[in-house]
Amino acid sequence: MPAPSGNIPQAPQTAAGERPVASASWRLSELGIVLPTPPVPLGAYVAASETGGMLFLSGMLPLVDRKLVFSGRLGEGLTVEQGQEAARLASLNALAVAQQYLGSLDRLRKLVKLKVLMVTTEDFTQHAAVGDGASHLFAEVFGSQSHAGHVRVVYGVQSMPLGSPVMVETVFEITPP
Repeated sequence: MPAPSGNIPQAPQTAAGERPVASASWRLSELGIVLPTPPVPLGAYVAASETGGMLFLSGMLPLVDRKLVFSGRLGEGLTVEQGQEAARLASLNALAVAQQYLGSLDRLRKLVKLKVLMVTTEDFTQHAAVGDGASHLFAEVFGSQSHAGHVRVVYGVQSMPLGSPVMVETVFEITPP
């Protein structure tokens, strides 16, 4: 297959004998995914903070143009599938913020930790399935091999900002500028 050209990000080159790893921007392009406009903080905090080769992002909601796309409670008005879609959208917002902060997604090496909070009913038990909406997106972007995998925490909460049903918090390993 010929290498992409024009404004399409190029797959990175590696030393002889190494298995090539596609950059995050190249994978998004290959998947046909366009990132949304990065959301801005809703309060007195920053969206991203970098230290020690890690990029920490604030909690991301399923927003488009500062408007909540999903609202409600999982297990009461929202299905697992809607929760997965909300988690995926919040994860796309995380990638958009990372791109804005770093200048390029090509500095992202991998997702290290993913936290998915969700507003649920007391008897809701499908937290892991909802969290998979985020995990599957990141696996598409970074690969699903064990070296590219991430650790994850999912849990239910009583409420979240703007009435959001899902929030995604991420920690990425990054390369130096």
